[in-house]
Amino acid sequence: MLEASFFKRDTRTVARELLGKYLYRRTPDGRLFRGIISETEAYHGPEDLACHCAKGKTPRTTVMFGPGGHIYVYLIYGMYEMLNFTTMDEGFPAAVLIRGLMHPEVWENGRFVPLDAKTDGPGKLTRAFEIDRSLNTRPLGDRTGLWVEDAGITPREVETTPRIGVDYAGEWKDKPWRYVIKKL
Repeated sequence: MLEASFFKRDTRTVARELLGKYLYRRTPDGRLFRGIISETEAYHGPEDLACHCAKGKTPRTTVMFGPGGHIYVYLIYGMYEMLNFTTMDEGFPAAVLIRGLMHPEVWENGRFVPLDAKTDGPGKLTRAFEIDRSLNTRPLGDRTGLWVEDAGITPREVETTPRIGVDYAGEWKDKPWRYVIKKL
């Protein structure tokens, strides 16, 4: 299981290094899911006009000002939960959006089996893994029911692109802070 220290580093480094790691989710009723993180985006500091903290600290963004290794889940378009992990040291607002998972699985009959659900988008993966705002502000870890483990997988090829859906952010929309596994 990744320690909080993994997340208390530069957001762009964390976003890239999360690729190939397993995201685990244990629901309150005991279901266990896992999938390989395949797409992330970095949101780094108050000067980043695509970052929720660009307008300062609000009740919604307070978690982003906390220490790295916490969960930030927010609702977008009134229907999609978005999963983020805070990064950096306390006081510097930053987070990584988890945009996609590969090879989603669920634990059944003593083993992981393929999950018949799409996880190739941030709203799809939160629905498939039953991730919602009840996890917001909580630390990543087994006790919370959401954690990340090193799967020993190193992507052979990673693509970096501008982030998606942040056209309002001026020059910040063009930052190549989206990371995608092209080849495992």
